[in-house]
Amino acid sequence: MVSPAGAERTALIDTAAIRHNVRTIAEFVRPAKMMVAVKADGYGHGALTVARAALDAGADWLGTAHVTEALALREAGIEAPVLAWLHTRGTDFAQAIEHHIDLGVSGWELEEVAAAAASLQTPARIHLKIDTGLGRNGSTMAAWPDLLQRVRQHKEQGLISVEGIFTHLAVADEPDRRETDEQLSAYRQALEIAAEHGIVADLRHVANTPAALSRPDAHFDMVRVGVGVYGQSPFADRSAESLGLKPAMELRTTVANVKVVPAGQGISYGLTHRVDRPSALALIPLGYADGIPRSAVHAPVSINGTLYRSAGRVAMDQFVVDLGPADTDVQVGDEVTIFGGASGISAAEWGTASGTINYEIITRIGARVPREVTDSSVTEA
Repeated sequence: MVSPAGAERTALIDTAAIRHNVRTIAEFVRPAKMMVAVKADGYGHGALTVARAALDAGADWLGTAHVTEALALREAGIEAPVLAWLHTRGTDFAQAIEHHIDLGVSGWELEEVAAAAASLQTPARIHLKIDTGLGRNGSTMAAWPDLLQRVRQHKEQGLISVEGIFTHLAVADEPDRRETDEQLSAYRQALEIAAEHGIVADLRHVANTPAALSRPDAHFDMVRVGVGVYGQSPFADRSAESLGLKPAMELRTTVANVKVVPAGQGISYGLTHRVDRPSALALIPLGYADGIPRSAVHAPVSINGTLYRSAGRVAMDQFVVDLGPADTDVQVGDEVTIFGGASGISAAEWGTASGTINYEIITRIGARVPREVTDSSVTEA
Protein backbone atom coordinates (compact mmCIF):
# COMPACT_ATOMS: atom_id res chain seq x y z
CA MET A 1 0.00 0.00 0.00
CA VAL A 2 1.07 3.56 -0.65
CA SER A 3 0.18 6.14 1.96
CA PRO A 4 -2.26 8.85 0.86
CA ALA A 5 -1.48 12.44 1.72
CA GLY A 6 -2.21 13.19 5.35
CA ALA A 7 -2.33 9.55 6.42
CA GLU A 8 -3.12 9.03 10.09
CA ARG A 9 -0.26 6.58 10.46
CA THR A 10 2.54 5.66 8.07
CA ALA A 11 5.51 3.37 7.73
CA LEU A 12 8.01 5.16 5.53
CA ILE A 13 10.22 2.77 3.54
CA ASP A 14 13.48 4.22 2.27
CA THR A 15 14.64 2.36 -0.82
CA ALA A 16 17.99 4.19 -0.69
CA ALA A 17 18.66 2.54 2.67
CA ILE A 18 17.82 -0.88 1.23
CA ARG A 19 20.17 -0.35 -1.70
CA HIS A 20 22.91 0.88 0.64
CA ASN A 21 22.56 -2.19 2.88
CA VAL A 22 22.63 -4.60 -0.05
CA ARG A 23 25.80 -3.00 -1.43
CA THR A 24 27.44 -2.90 2.00
CA ILE A 25 26.85 -6.58 2.69
CA ALA A 26 27.63 -7.63 -0.88
CA GLU A 27 31.03 -5.97 -0.63
CA PHE A 28 31.71 -7.79 2.62
CA VAL A 29 30.81 -11.27 1.32
CA ARG A 30 32.32 -10.97 -2.15
CA PRO A 31 32.86 -13.17 -4.20
CA ALA A 32 29.84 -15.04 -2.76
CA LYS A 33 26.50 -14.24 -4.37
CA MET A 34 23.71 -12.69 -2.32
CA MET A 35 20.14 -13.86 -1.89
CA VAL A 36 17.84 -11.27 -0.32
CA ALA A 37 14.99 -12.67 1.74
CA VAL A 38 11.75 -10.86 0.89
CA LYS A 39 9.46 -13.28 2.71
CA ALA A 40 6.73 -11.99 5.03
CA ASP A 41 6.08 -9.08 2.68
CA GLY A 42 9.70 -8.05 2.78
CA TYR A 43 9.85 -8.17 6.58
CA GLY A 44 6.93 -5.75 6.59
CA HIS A 45 8.56 -3.31 4.16
CA GLY A 46 6.73 -4.51 1.03
CA ALA A 47 8.11 -7.48 -0.88
CA LEU A 48 7.97 -5.87 -4.29
CA THR A 49 9.50 -2.61 -3.09
CA VAL A 50 12.38 -4.46 -1.45
CA ALA A 51 12.87 -6.86 -4.35
CA ARG A 52 13.23 -4.07 -6.88
CA ALA A 53 15.56 -2.03 -4.69
CA ALA A 54 17.70 -5.06 -3.83
CA LEU A 55 18.04 -6.17 -7.45
CA ASP A 56 18.84 -2.61 -8.48
CA ALA A 57 21.68 -2.68 -5.93
CA GLY A 58 23.11 -5.92 -7.30
CA ALA A 59 21.39 -8.74 -5.40
CA ASP A 60 21.62 -12.01 -7.32
CA TRP A 61 18.66 -13.95 -5.89
CA LEU A 62 15.45 -13.41 -3.97
CA GLY A 63 14.19 -15.74 -1.26
CA THR A 64 10.66 -16.42 -0.03
CA ALA A 65 9.24 -18.86 2.46
CA HIS A 66 6.17 -19.77 0.42
CA VAL A 67 5.61 -20.43 -3.28
CA THR A 68 2.65 -18.02 -3.19
CA GLU A 69 5.06 -15.23 -2.21
CA ALA A 70 7.36 -16.14 -5.10
CA LEU A 71 4.45 -16.27 -7.56
CA ALA A 72 3.42 -12.76 -6.51
CA LEU A 73 6.89 -11.54 -7.48
CA ARG A 74 6.59 -13.21 -10.87
CA GLU A 75 3.14 -11.70 -11.42
CA ALA A 76 4.66 -8.29 -10.73
CA GLY A 77 7.26 -8.82 -13.43
CA ILE A 78 10.25 -9.88 -11.33
CA GLU A 79 12.33 -12.28 -13.45
CA ALA A 80 15.34 -12.74 -11.13
CA PRO A 81 16.06 -16.19 -9.65
CA VAL A 82 13.77 -16.93 -6.69
CA LEU A 83 13.93 -19.73 -4.14
CA ALA A 84 10.93 -20.80 -2.02
CA TRP A 85 11.65 -23.29 0.74
CA LEU A 86 8.69 -23.87 3.09
CA HIS A 87 5.94 -26.10 1.70
CA THR A 88 2.76 -27.86 2.74
CA ARG A 89 0.52 -30.42 1.09
CA GLY A 90 -1.31 -27.49 -0.46
CA THR A 91 1.74 -26.01 -2.20
CA ASP A 92 1.27 -25.68 -5.95
CA PHE A 93 4.55 -27.13 -7.18
CA ALA A 94 3.37 -27.13 -10.80
CA GLN A 95 2.85 -23.36 -10.73
CA ALA A 96 6.30 -22.96 -9.23
CA ILE A 97 7.92 -25.02 -11.96
CA GLU A 98 5.99 -23.21 -14.69
CA HIS A 99 7.16 -19.86 -13.35
CA HIS A 100 10.79 -20.91 -12.96
CA ILE A 101 10.82 -20.80 -9.17
CA ASP A 102 13.48 -22.88 -7.44
CA LEU A 103 12.19 -25.14 -4.68
CA GLY A 104 13.77 -26.10 -1.39
CA VAL A 105 13.43 -29.84 -0.77
CA SER A 106 13.84 -31.46 2.64
CA GLY A 107 12.37 -34.90 2.02
CA TRP A 108 8.64 -35.53 1.57
CA GLU A 109 8.31 -32.82 -1.10
CA LEU A 110 10.61 -34.60 -3.54
CA GLU A 111 8.04 -37.04 -4.90
CA GLU A 112 5.38 -34.35 -5.31
CA VAL A 113 7.83 -32.03 -7.03
CA ALA A 114 8.94 -34.84 -9.35
CA ALA A 115 5.32 -35.71 -10.13
CA ALA A 116 4.56 -32.09 -10.99
CA ALA A 117 7.64 -31.97 -13.22
CA ALA A 118 6.56 -35.16 -14.98
CA SER A 119 3.08 -33.79 -15.63
CA LEU A 120 4.55 -30.64 -17.15
CA GLN A 121 7.40 -32.44 -18.91
CA THR A 122 9.63 -29.74 -17.45
CA PRO A 123 12.41 -30.41 -14.92
CA ALA A 124 12.11 -28.78 -11.51
CA ARG A 125 15.00 -26.79 -10.13
CA ILE A 126 15.59 -27.80 -6.52
CA HIS A 127 17.86 -26.95 -3.60
CA LEU A 128 18.34 -29.78 -1.13
CA LYS A 129 18.20 -28.80 2.52
CA ILE A 130 20.10 -30.65 5.23
CA ASP A 131 19.26 -30.10 8.91
CA THR A 132 22.62 -29.59 10.57
CA GLY A 133 21.28 -28.74 14.01
CA LEU A 134 18.47 -26.20 13.87
CA GLY A 135 15.82 -28.89 14.18
CA ARG A 136 13.31 -27.34 11.80
CA ASN A 137 13.10 -28.09 8.08
CA GLY A 138 15.73 -30.12 6.24
CA SER A 139 16.63 -33.76 5.97
CA THR A 140 18.22 -35.38 8.97
CA MET A 141 21.70 -36.74 8.49
CA ALA A 142 20.33 -40.25 8.94
CA ALA A 143 17.79 -39.78 6.13
CA TRP A 144 20.22 -37.89 3.87
CA PRO A 145 21.65 -40.90 1.93
CA ASP A 146 18.15 -42.20 1.10
CA LEU A 147 17.04 -38.75 -0.04
CA LEU A 148 20.11 -38.44 -2.23
CA GLN A 149 19.45 -41.81 -3.79
CA ARG A 150 15.90 -40.80 -4.71
CA VAL A 151 17.14 -37.45 -5.98
CA ARG A 152 19.62 -39.20 -8.24
CA GLN A 153 16.89 -41.41 -9.69
CA HIS A 154 14.67 -38.44 -10.51
CA LYS A 155 17.66 -36.54 -11.84
CA GLU A 156 18.52 -39.39 -14.22
CA GLN A 157 14.90 -39.37 -15.39
CA GLY A 158 15.22 -35.71 -16.27
CA LEU A 159 12.64 -34.62 -13.71
CA ILE A 160 14.82 -32.47 -11.47
CA SER A 161 17.96 -30.40 -11.56
CA VAL A 162 19.86 -29.92 -8.30
CA GLU A 163 20.89 -26.28 -8.25
CA GLY A 164 21.84 -25.93 -4.59
CA ILE A 165 22.46 -27.58 -1.25
CA PHE A 166 21.78 -25.52 1.86
CA THR A 167 21.23 -25.44 5.59
CA HIS A 168 20.28 -22.82 8.17
CA LEU A 169 22.21 -21.73 11.24
CA ALA A 170 20.74 -21.65 14.74
CA VAL A 171 23.02 -19.38 16.77
CA ALA A 172 25.06 -17.33 14.31
CA ASP A 173 23.81 -14.19 16.07
CA GLU A 174 25.93 -15.32 19.05
CA PRO A 175 29.33 -15.59 17.35
CA ASP A 176 31.06 -17.31 20.25
CA ARG A 177 28.72 -20.29 20.29
CA ARG A 178 30.46 -23.53 19.26
CA GLU A 179 27.26 -24.88 17.67
CA THR A 180 27.91 -22.88 14.51
CA ASP A 181 31.22 -24.69 14.04
CA GLU A 182 29.41 -27.99 14.58
CA GLN A 183 26.77 -27.09 12.02
CA LEU A 184 29.36 -26.09 9.42
CA SER A 185 31.21 -29.36 10.01
CA ALA A 186 27.97 -31.32 9.54
CA TYR A 187 27.20 -29.36 6.38
CA ARG A 188 30.57 -30.14 4.85
CA GLN A 189 30.02 -33.79 5.67
CA ALA A 190 26.64 -33.65 3.95
CA LEU A 191 28.29 -32.17 0.85
CA GLU A 192 30.80 -35.02 0.79
CA ILE A 193 28.04 -37.61 1.04
CA ALA A 194 26.13 -35.86 -1.75
CA ALA A 195 29.23 -35.93 -3.96
CA GLU A 196 29.55 -39.67 -3.31
CA HIS A 197 26.04 -40.02 -4.72
CA GLY A 198 27.01 -38.02 -7.78
CA ILE A 199 25.25 -34.84 -6.67
CA VAL A 200 27.30 -31.65 -6.72
CA ALA A 201 25.48 -28.32 -6.68
CA ASP A 202 26.74 -25.01 -8.02
CA LEU A 203 25.21 -23.10 -5.11
CA ARG A 204 26.19 -24.03 -1.59
CA HIS A 205 24.50 -21.63 0.81
CA VAL A 206 24.46 -21.48 4.57
CA ALA A 207 25.01 -17.98 5.96
CA ASN A 208 22.18 -15.80 7.20
CA THR A 209 22.74 -12.13 8.07
CA PRO A 210 24.77 -12.72 11.26
CA ALA A 211 26.95 -15.37 9.62
CA ALA A 212 27.38 -13.19 6.53
CA LEU A 213 28.75 -10.45 8.79
CA SER A 214 30.80 -12.55 11.19
CA ARG A 215 31.69 -15.92 9.63
CA PRO A 216 33.50 -15.72 6.28
CA ASP A 217 33.94 -19.49 6.46
CA ALA A 218 30.16 -19.80 6.10
CA HIS A 219 29.89 -17.76 2.91
CA PHE A 220 30.45 -20.63 0.43
CA ASP A 221 28.87 -19.74 -2.95
CA MET A 222 25.99 -17.60 -1.71
CA VAL A 223 24.66 -15.97 1.47
CA ARG A 224 20.99 -15.49 2.33
CA VAL A 225 20.52 -12.09 3.90
CA GLY A 226 17.34 -11.00 5.65
CA VAL A 227 17.29 -8.56 8.52
CA GLY A 228 20.53 -6.83 7.54
CA VAL A 229 19.03 -5.69 4.24
CA TYR A 230 16.38 -3.85 6.25
CA GLY A 231 19.06 -2.04 8.23
CA GLN A 232 18.71 -4.01 11.45
CA SER A 233 21.54 -5.58 13.44
CA PRO A 234 21.27 -9.32 14.13
CA PHE A 235 23.55 -8.99 17.15
CA ALA A 236 22.44 -8.02 20.65
CA ASP A 237 25.67 -6.14 21.35
CA ARG A 238 26.22 -4.35 18.04
CA SER A 239 24.14 -1.57 16.55
CA ALA A 240 23.13 -1.32 12.92
CA GLU A 241 25.21 1.84 12.64
CA SER A 242 28.34 0.04 13.82
CA LEU A 243 27.81 -2.47 11.03
CA GLY A 244 27.41 0.23 8.41
CA LEU A 245 23.69 -0.45 7.95
CA LYS A 246 20.85 2.04 7.63
CA PRO A 247 17.34 1.25 8.96
CA ALA A 248 14.89 1.32 6.07
CA MET A 249 11.63 1.78 8.02
CA GLU A 250 10.40 4.78 9.97
CA LEU A 251 7.07 4.34 11.80
CA ARG A 252 5.24 7.58 12.48
CA THR A 253 1.85 9.00 13.35
CA THR A 254 0.45 12.10 15.09
CA VAL A 255 -0.87 12.78 18.58
CA ALA A 256 -4.59 11.95 18.73
CA ASN A 257 -5.39 13.54 22.08
CA VAL A 258 -3.75 15.47 24.95
CA LYS A 259 -5.22 15.91 28.42
CA VAL A 260 -4.16 16.67 31.97
CA VAL A 261 -4.98 14.13 34.71
CA PRO A 262 -4.60 14.33 38.50
CA ALA A 263 -2.02 12.50 40.60
CA GLY A 264 -2.96 8.87 41.09
CA GLN A 265 -4.70 8.53 37.73
CA GLY A 266 -4.43 4.99 36.32
CA ILE A 267 -3.64 4.42 32.67
CA SER A 268 -5.06 1.84 30.27
CA TYR A 269 -6.34 -1.69 30.89
CA GLY A 270 -5.39 -3.22 34.20
CA LEU A 271 -4.28 0.16 35.54
CA THR A 272 -0.72 -1.15 35.65
CA HIS A 273 0.63 2.42 35.64
CA ARG A 274 -0.45 5.41 37.75
CA VAL A 275 0.97 8.89 37.57
CA ASP A 276 2.44 10.21 40.83
CA ARG A 277 1.74 13.88 40.06
CA PRO A 278 -0.62 15.94 37.91
CA SER A 279 0.43 14.90 34.42
CA ALA A 280 -0.22 15.50 30.75
CA LEU A 281 -0.98 12.42 28.70
CA ALA A 282 -0.75 12.00 24.95
CA LEU A 283 -2.78 9.40 23.07
CA ILE A 284 -0.93 7.66 20.22
CA PRO A 285 -3.23 6.06 17.60
CA LEU A 286 -1.30 2.82 17.09
CA GLY A 287 -1.97 -0.42 18.93
CA TYR A 288 -1.43 -4.14 18.77
CA ALA A 289 -3.78 -4.36 15.77
CA ASP A 290 -1.15 -2.28 13.99
CA GLY A 291 1.75 -4.38 15.23
CA ILE A 292 2.72 -2.46 18.37
CA PRO A 293 3.43 -5.20 20.94
CA ARG A 294 0.93 -5.32 23.80
CA SER A 295 3.82 -6.38 26.03
CA ALA A 296 5.78 -3.14 25.50
CA VAL A 297 6.69 -1.43 28.77
CA HIS A 298 8.05 2.14 28.94
CA ALA A 299 8.87 2.00 25.24
CA PRO A 300 10.44 5.10 23.66
CA VAL A 301 8.64 7.51 21.32
CA SER A 302 9.67 10.84 19.88
CA ILE A 303 7.17 13.71 19.83
CA ASN A 304 8.38 16.84 18.07
CA GLY A 305 11.93 15.56 18.54
CA THR A 306 11.64 15.03 22.30
CA LEU A 307 11.92 11.55 23.81
CA TYR A 308 9.06 10.24 25.94
CA ARG A 309 8.00 6.81 27.22
CA SER A 310 4.83 4.81 26.88
CA ALA A 311 2.74 4.36 30.01
CA GLY A 312 0.39 1.48 30.76
CA ARG A 313 -0.65 -1.35 28.52
CA VAL A 314 -0.81 -1.04 24.75
CA ALA A 315 -4.42 -1.47 23.58
CA MET A 316 -5.71 -2.73 20.24
CA ASP A 317 -5.72 0.67 18.57
CA GLN A 318 -3.77 3.01 20.82
CA PHE A 319 -1.36 3.57 23.66
CA VAL A 320 -0.61 6.37 26.07
CA VAL A 321 2.52 8.45 26.61
CA ASP A 322 3.21 10.23 29.89
CA LEU A 323 4.34 13.73 28.92
CA GLY A 324 5.27 14.69 32.47
CA PRO A 325 4.21 17.97 34.09
CA ALA A 326 0.83 19.36 33.18
CA ASP A 327 2.21 22.43 31.35
CA THR A 328 3.26 20.48 28.25
CA ASP A 329 3.71 22.07 24.83
CA VAL A 330 2.55 18.91 23.02
CA GLN A 331 -0.68 19.39 21.07
CA VAL A 332 -3.08 17.26 19.06
CA GLY A 333 -1.63 16.71 15.59
CA ASP A 334 2.02 16.92 16.63
CA GLU A 335 4.33 14.47 14.86
CA VAL A 336 5.15 11.19 16.61
CA THR A 337 7.90 8.80 15.59
CA ILE A 338 7.79 5.32 17.07
CA PHE A 339 11.16 4.30 15.65
CA GLY A 340 13.47 5.10 12.75
CA GLY A 341 14.21 8.27 10.86
CA ALA A 342 15.82 11.11 12.77
CA SER A 343 14.25 10.02 16.07
CA GLY A 344 17.32 8.07 17.17
CA ILE A 345 14.96 5.30 18.34
CA SER A 346 15.71 1.83 17.00
CA ALA A 347 13.40 -1.10 16.44
CA ALA A 348 15.76 -2.98 18.76
CA GLU A 349 14.80 -0.63 21.62
CA TRP A 350 11.16 -1.50 21.07
CA GLY A 351 12.18 -5.15 21.01
CA THR A 352 13.87 -4.77 24.39
CA ALA A 353 10.82 -2.99 25.84
CA SER A 354 8.60 -5.80 24.54
CA GLY A 355 10.76 -8.79 25.41
CA THR A 356 11.34 -9.65 21.75
CA ILE A 357 13.71 -8.83 18.88
CA ASN A 358 13.93 -6.17 16.19
CA TYR A 359 13.03 -8.75 13.50
CA GLU A 360 9.57 -9.11 15.02
CA ILE A 361 9.04 -5.39 15.58
CA ILE A 362 9.49 -4.44 11.91
CA THR A 363 7.78 -7.52 10.47
CA ARG A 364 4.61 -7.32 12.55
CA ILE A 365 3.57 -3.79 11.49
CA GLY A 366 0.06 -4.47 10.19
CA ALA A 367 -1.78 -3.80 6.97
CA ARG A 368 -3.74 -0.96 8.61
CA VAL A 369 -0.53 1.08 8.48
CA PRO A 370 0.06 2.28 4.91
CA ARG A 371 3.59 2.00 3.54
CA GLU A 372 4.93 5.16 1.95
CA VAL A 373 7.90 4.46 -0.30
CA THR A 374 10.58 7.14 -0.25
CA ASP A 375 14.09 7.48 -1.62
CA SER A 376 16.35 9.55 0.59
CA SER A 377 19.02 9.72 -2.11
CA VAL A 378 16.62 11.70 -4.28
CA THR A 379 15.54 13.87 -1.34
CA GLU A 380 19.16 14.60 -0.43
CA ALA A 381 20.01 15.38 -4.03
